[in-house]
Amino acid sequence: MKRILGTFIAILISQIGFSQDYQSEFQKYCQTNDTINQLKTLKKWQSENAKDAELLISYFNYHFMKSRQEVLALTNDQPNGESLVLKDSLNQNAGFLGSQIHYDQTELKKGLDKIDEGIKLYPNRLDMRFGKIYALGQISDWTNFTSEIIKTIEYSTKNSNKWTWTNHEKYDGGEKEFLLDIQNYQLQLYNTGNDDLLKNMREIANTVLEFYPSHIESLSNLSITYLLTGEYDKGIEPLLRAEKINPKDYIVLGNIAQGYKLKGDKGKAIEYYEKTAEYGDERAKGYAKQQITELKQ
Repeated sequence: MKRILGTFIAILISQIGFSQDYQSEFQKYCQTNDTINQLKTLKKWQSENAKDAELLISYFNYHFMKSRQEVLALTNDQPNGESLVLKDSLNQNAGFLGSQIHYDQTELKKGLDKIDEGIKLYPNRLDMRFGKIYALGQISDWTNFTSEIIKTIEYSTKNSNKWTWTNHEKYDGGEKEFLLDIQNYQLQLYNTGNDDLLKNMREIANTVLEFYPSHIESLSNLSITYLLTGEYDKGIEPLLRAEKINPKDYIVLGNIAQGYKLKGDKGKAIEYYEKTAEYGDERAKGYAKQQITELKQ
């Protein structure tokens, strides 16, 4: 029995060694943008161990990078990043010449299929899940971006946030760090400036609160989705829940004050600005006192 076990361990170590060698080789060709040798390496690697987690991630990276295409385009509106301003005969702006990013759908699907295969085989690999979410954000597929985040939140309760990362190494972060990453994804939605995506933020926040009901950041996010659409009572309600969890959280108190101010309830707004001034840092105190003065005029 010991002999069989020793042989098994030797085979396992050998396979890990193969994986790391191919991994390093693939990364080397990624640095030089050598797609031909990237694919050759992946095929050799696949012949050795087709279900290697690092192989599936590398295939995903290969197809995603290959799908990304940058082209020059003439537009009426100034594009993001650097661009060339074109002038007409009267020296007026006639347009902008800048780069635009497009994604080849065939290559993109191949990459997403590989990472889906990886997530199915290795559901605890958080790097796979976050990698897919990142890609969906890059292509502005906000529906699937949101769906994948929700799936990850739901699974976090099944594995109690015992995640792994590259090469199956233990993920150092626990619940707090995991929820911080989810918070950053919600900020990514908010920073698009697209009010249509407030419902996506709301869906994510509600999912977090279903499993982590004391997560103050998600209560605040939920509030924002309502305050920005003029639904002030609905926006204030989750903030009042957050206040009960931490009565001295001056950010929450300041947001409650702002909610009441927007609603037109000066008395309540002043009450919560006073609480903000009591518990806040110097900047928050100064702002709260300024608001109180204006509201009392």
